[in-house]
Amino acid sequence: MNCTVIGLGEAGAIYASALLRAGHQVTGYDPVVTSAPAGVGLAPSAAAACAEADVVLVLTGAGAARPVAAECLPAMPAGACYADLTSSSPGTMEELGRGAGDVLFADIAILGPVIAQREATPLMASGPGAAAFADVVRGIGAPVEVVPGPPGAAMAHKLLRSVFMKGLASVVVEAVNAGRAAGLEDFVRAQITGMLAGDGQAVIERFLTGTQKHAARRSFEMRSTSGYLAELGVPAEMTEASATAMERMAAAEETESVAS
Repeated sequence: MNCTVIGLGEAGAIYASALLRAGHQVTGYDPVVTSAPAGVGLAPSAAAACAEADVVLVLTGAGAARPVAAECLPAMPAGACYADLTSSSPGTMEELGRGAGDVLFADIAILGPVIAQREATPLMASGPGAAAFADVVRGIGAPVEVVPGPPGAAMAHKLLRSVFMKGLASVVVEAVNAGRAAGLEDFVRAQITGMLAGDGQAVIERFLTGTQKHAARRSFEMRSTSGYLAELGVPAEMTEASATAMERMAAAEETESVAS
């Protein structure tokens, strides 16, 4: 197939090379990067790169999603697949999909670090072009889950996942840094390991019921924790946010009790 990769940074170069190894003809374009992996042809413009493409993978920054789509989509053959792998919002993906015309638009969410996992990084796809995209990249070893719904559905899944994944990562970093500053890093790491190794569904239910029920008491504890981290000289954004969230839950619980 004729495959085009728009955006030849680290991730774009990884996918371009993998598509080439799978036997596809690969063309690339990047307004900044002036070199491409061996065997990948460089086009003079994004539109030129897409003119004869069967599949286009867009791996630019999210801020470029609209202008790239505006240049590429009109140049593409009808029935070709345009796959947007940027981290644009679900609303932006839906908007771009509506303007795709006869091109099959696919919203692609990347669910891991491409630099570490390369073309084996898990992906999620939605929109009219999702199946066509999946057929191509499964051939390079990429695991793809096609989810129902219009463009934007895959990104909605990713962003909801990010509430937990990025929040968890930030909490772990803050907790381990605090433990290190207090000389108790091993203890903190053991606590985190024990929690993550437990029954996931049971932990979720305990958090959902217990946090609301004990929000008032726990908010005081988290304010004290924030003060302790300040004494240790450790940033406490996640701890402070937890305290604020619990104060909000406690206020809501009190309002509900009065109303009933």
